[in-house]
Amino acid sequence: MPVTIIPITDHEVYTINGKTIYKDVNENWTCNVELSTKENMAFMNYKQLIIENRDVKKHTKSTYTG
Repeated sequence: MPVTIIPITDHEVYTINGKTIYKDVNENWTCNVELSTKENMAFMNYKQLIIENRDVKKHTKSTYTG
């Protein structure tokens, strides 16, 4: 099953396979629905490669397979 991550607001809100994940007031990533292991791993990769990368100006939709 592929995991699709779509940015809603860069650095703040994203959807992962239709589940919304956002930064709370304590700067922690929070999701109201539990993410699967694969979704969680895909978001951690996306966070490291895109969100935390200062050279990336515009966050894009990404799909992870595997």
